[in-house]
Amino acid sequence: MEETPAQEELPQVSTEEVIEPEAVEETAQEEPELEADELEQIQEPEEILEEENQETVEFEEGVASEVVEEEPPQVEETVQEKYDRSLKKTRTGFGARLNAFFANFRSVDEEFFEELEELLIMSDVGVQVASNLTEELRYEAKLENAKKPDALRRVIIEKLVELYEKDGNYDESIHFQDGLTVMLFVGVNGVGKTTSIGKLAHRYKQAGKKVMLVAADTFRAGAVAQLAEWGRRVDVPVVTGPEKADPASVVFDGMERAVAEGIDILMIDTAGRLQNKDNLMAELEKIGRIIKRVVPEAPHETFLALDASTGQNALVQAKEFSKITPLTGIVLTKIDGTARGGVVLAIREELNIPVKLIGFGEKIDDIGEFNSENFMKGLLEGLI
Repeated sequence: MEETPAQEELPQVSTEEVIEPEAVEETAQEEPELEADELEQIQEPEEILEEENQETVEFEEGVASEVVEEEPPQVEETVQEKYDRSLKKTRTGFGARLNAFFANFRSVDEEFFEELEELLIMSDVGVQVASNLTEELRYEAKLENAKKPDALRRVIIEKLVELYEKDGNYDESIHFQDGLTVMLFVGVNGVGKTTSIGKLAHRYKQAGKKVMLVAADTFRAGAVAQLAEWGRRVDVPVVTGPEKADPASVVFDGMERAVAEGIDILMIDTAGRLQNKDNLMAELEKIGRIIKRVVPEAPHETFLALDASTGQNALVQAKEFSKITPLTGIVLTKIDGTARGGVVLAIREELNIPVKLIGFGEKIDDIGEFNSENFMKGLLEGLI
């Protein structure tokens, strides 16, 4: 099928507006309270049609105040301290299971390896990681003639660390440009995508960058209002459109304004309706074409936001989104509230998509660039 001519793709730009930080506060007072994000589960198409036909969106009380609540002064943490804190639940759960496992075995036999593989799968490292690691341990046990389980403790840690060191071309860095850097964010609703954008806007603005946000999730009123509120909070402009506007038209307006105003970093929030993959793919493809029409080499990053607390479901989402649009990196959120941080290893092994950003907690500065060395130290420190 031929692409729709450019003239028909672009609605009238004059209907969109940039919400400057000073003006957002008045808008936020008139808006109903924000809807609490809930993780979208994969549903049947019939259920989604019912949701999309709803004309109004209810907002739960208390969420807006939660978003804008000012935080008390905090003692500044080092990056490694943030990793250690946020991975405490994962480290404790994984370590307890591993230590209990070794305590239950007196010898290295086939039952030992079978139960070790099951333990690793239960730790959300993924079936492929668990299977590969178990096979490598079998080989090491024969090579070293290991008879006691304790002899393999060190080998397990070494093999886990090697997962991130096996390829020299595994790029965790963010590709910032000399001029405008365009970041496209995708992911299902409820995983912390919009919140991550807001926190990153704060981070980059604090670093002296000119930042602009684009609210292209136009069919969910709560998403537009939430991003606008983040813009007010961190003092950056937000490009929005009329209710249920064509997302690509809002993106086009944001791109043109970003170029005209000399913006350094433009972050685009998109819809996450994974249930209707064909429509979502078409929408993201159109957004991609519109972005390239203004800046041919953009988007420079396409980030998939994943909730670490969903474990293997996060891996399923990553697989599905990688089929829909090319991904350059993962934003892993809510790592502090879960014992399932092992999913990072599964994503690394099965998809080879780098985790580039990680959310450490709820504070506005609890986000940063992912560092695999710090992550593995935080995961394994003092475990065994």
